Amino acid sequence: MARPFQDSFSRLANQRAMRGPSATGFVSQPEPRSFGSVARGRQLLAGNFLFAGFFVEAPLTQIWDLPMPAPRFETELHGFRWLDDLAAVGTPEARACAQDWLRVWIARYGSGTGPGWAPEIVGRRLIRLVNHALFLLHGQDKASAEVIFHSLGKQCHLLARRWHKSPPGLPQFEALAGLVYAGLSLTEMERHVGPALAALQDACEEEIDPEGGIATRNPEELMEVFVLLAWVTEALDASGRFPRPAMRAAMERIAPTLRALRHADGALARFHGGSSGIEGRLDQALAAASIRGGPRAQGLAMGFARLAAGRTTLIADAAPPPSGEASRAAHASTLAIELTSGRRPVIVNCGSGAEFGETWRRTGRATHAHSTLGLDGVSSARVALSRLNGGPDSGPGSDPTLEHAPSDVRVQFASSATGQYMMIGHDGYAASHGLTHVRKITLSRDGRLVGGRETLGALTERHRSRFDKVLTETNLQGVGFALRFHLHPDVDATVDMGGRAVSLLLASGEVWLFRFTGAAELTLEPSVYLEAGRLKPRGTQQIVLSGRVIDFSAQIGWTLDKAEDTPRAIRDLAARIGEDDAAFN
Repeated sequence: MARPFQDSFSRLANQRAMRGPSATGFVSQPEPRSFGSVARGRQLLAGNFLFAGFFVEAPLTQIWDLPMPAPRFETELHGFRWLDDLAAVGTPEARACAQDWLRVWIARYGSGTGPGWAPEIVGRRLIRLVNHALFLLHGQDKASAEVIFHSLGKQCHLLARRWHKSPPGLPQFEALAGLVYAGLSLTEMERHVGPALAALQDACEEEIDPEGGIATRNPEELMEVFVLLAWVTEALDASGRFPRPAMRAAMERIAPTLRALRHADGALARFHGGSSGIEGRLDQALAAASIRGGPRAQGLAMGFARLAAGRTTLIADAAPPPSGEASRAAHASTLAIELTSGRRPVIVNCGSGAEFGETWRRTGRATHAHSTLGLDGVSSARVALSRLNGGPDSGPGSDPTLEHAPSDVRVQFASSATGQYMMIGHDGYAASHGLTHVRKITLSRDGRLVGGRETLGALTERHRSRFDKVLTETNLQGVGFALRFHLHPDVDATVDMGGRAVSLLLASGEVWLFRFTGAAELTLEPSVYLEAGRLKPRGTQQIVLSGRVIDFSAQIGWTLDKAEDTPRAIRDLAARIGEDDAAFN
């Protein structure tokens, strides 16, 4: 019953915040900086709407008349990212469609009604509207153009008064970047630029840590923050202004971290709710920002460890997961790895299931959805039960935080004449089972051999006492474990050597052989690849080494070796899998 009152209160607050002089035009001709997909734009024109993992097929239907399958679907519509895709098509039909959708949006929601008025959504929408203003204004009469500029001005005034209501992290950067971007571009809005730049500078100092990371440890979110700062920097340069020193310093901290979080194929490592990122987006932002150099030298980048040699990159989660509010999309992925050979992902994590519903969202956060070792039925960090049981953490649209996560995660790097290695360990199972997981991973100098040694051990008297208690509770059957290696859907896997190995054929023609040592059973089992922008999860496989710990220590060894007859240099120019058209299949 409180909802109508809340909606009315929000509408009145928004209307008050919108008061101020109206924009009448552009200070200078805006240059598009956000680019969409021709394929997705054509799908929109055909009446195929894929947003937030929900697909609605409704030809000849106004976008605002669609049935809304979930709040996330509707929120994404109000962010106007679809405008990038229609502008990418660029035909008269696409322009007429975009103009009509904008006209109806202003008529229905322009006074502050509807779900699209969170500051971060307003910022996201303003950036797109300014980016594609010439596309939208082409052929419009004076009265129609005035309506658009009046709406842009109102949104700008609202952001100036309410940006601080956005949550810390990426949402706040979206709100402030949108305000600066619009303030620099629109007449009568310049007075908002100075305060917004000051707030953006504070956010850079507070939200970007000294190593160039953010609290969520989400690589894709970090990239989006960098892209927004790059866009603001370009807009400032175009207007004859200089970016604030804290902004430039933040970008210089972020750039080497992002480079360290990229695989050999240019895709970002998929951890803590992030996807691999839009191809070319980071390269474009790095080039625009004129920040040169490579990844961070050996060490952690936002808590991730990277080994690279030849055509092979391996990235591991080597720090505790985010905590508190920053953990709402975080995963129990401590010590998980991803491995890429050239342009071909080999070992992956399942990814974020956020776009595929609540069940997949929870599944994607669990340890068993990652390429690491987990105990039977237990993740290295657990989702807060208060959210699942309707407690105070269970508000609409909110995700549960993580709790009981590893608190002691250690990492050590070394190199020799034959290659490089890292040793990482965490205590996420110490309290429940008395066991610590230690993982040593080596990469040969030529990148053709990856080796691992997994140890589960009770390291202290207290831990041994706890393990003894668990052993007694299981009637001396021990603790079951499973070491998982999730494979990319394009990897063709076959059990070999009488069940002691798995051969992996990549689309590039490379062949890798997986083998293991120790007391474990090898199986090749079904898995899923949760890929952003697709209609449903993609089926794939996973290599699983399972066994039981019945003593204070257990150890499993494994190797991933490129076959001898695989060439040392392969010309593999195919694009990364995940093209836009495939999302609708």
